[in-house]
This record gives sequence, structure tokens and C-alpha cells, in this order.
Amino acid sequence: MRKQFLECGKIVTTQGIKGEVRVQPWCDSPDFLLGFDTLYLDGGRSPLEIERSRVQKNVVVFKFKGTETVEEAVTLRGKVLYLDRADVPMEEGEYFVQDLIGCTVLDADTGRDYGKIYDVRPTGANDVYYLKDAAGVERLVPAIPDVVLSRDLDVGIVTIRPLEGLFDDED
Repeated sequence: MRKQFLECGKIVTTQGIKGEVRVQPWCDSPDFLLGFDTLYLDGGRSPLEIERSRVQKNVVVFKFKGTETVEEAVTLRGKVLYLDRADVPMEEGEYFVQDLIGCTVLDADTGRDYGKIYDVRPTGANDVYYLKDAAGVERLVPAIPDVVLSRDLDVGIVTIRPLEGLFDDED
């Protein structure tokens, strides 16, 4: 269920006249993207070898091999960049937020299906999972240990035990 290539940012504009591009990162920190030698376009089908990169405020400036002019860089504007999961060293139990999208959320005690996760948003204290069930009912679940009991991302199941009053639509 886990995707091999994950969205990591979007090329928003060019930088200078020597083929550099500015990328809006879609990760915890722009610095995360500095650790890669290759990123990809087209869902992972088209590799872009990185010649150099640097963080500039909240964006990452990349110079890709083979992109030498501003005219060549303009052709990349608006494209989504992907990283290869195999290029990211991860500890046991670590995962990407994208791995949660599409997971079914089940009640640990009743087995009730609360829907699928369609978004994850940080609040400062913890993340919040946004769910939608088959009837279109939306729910918010705080991603805290008292509520989220397990995540089996290989099969796409997140098991929760809702706190009392978490879901107002229940008896």
C-alpha cells in the first residue's frame, strides 16, 4: 500500500539566469530536501540529478544537471517533485504522512469503520487526522497515543479508541 515515490515539493519559479529553480517543500523542514542526489518528476518516472541545492528562507533552490538556462528552468515551473522512499533512511515505526492518506480508521472495541483519512494537519501539539466515511460524514481525530492505538500502514488500517465525546454524532 505504501507508494515508492512520494510528493516532496513543487517547483514554483526560476532563480537567476543559470537554470536554478525555487521549490516549495512539502516536508517538515526545507533542510530535509538537501540530503538527496536525485529527485523525480512524473510520479517517479523522470529522474532529475541534483547538481547543487541550498535553503533560502522557506524554499529550496535547486540546480539540476542539464538545466543550464533560465529558459530551460521555466519549463519545470509548476511541476511536482517526488523522492524515492528507498533514498530516505527511516527508523522502525517512522512513516511519511502520505502513508496515512487513504487508510481506513477502525474502532478498536467495536470494529466500526469511521472512514478513510484524506488529510493530516499539524496543530502544534499534535497532528489531526481528517476522515470521511462512505456517507460523506467528516470527523477529526487527534493523533495522540490515548486515541490512536495502532497504525498498520502495510494493510492501510489505523485503529483508534475515541475519547468520550470525540464524535458528537454518536449515541
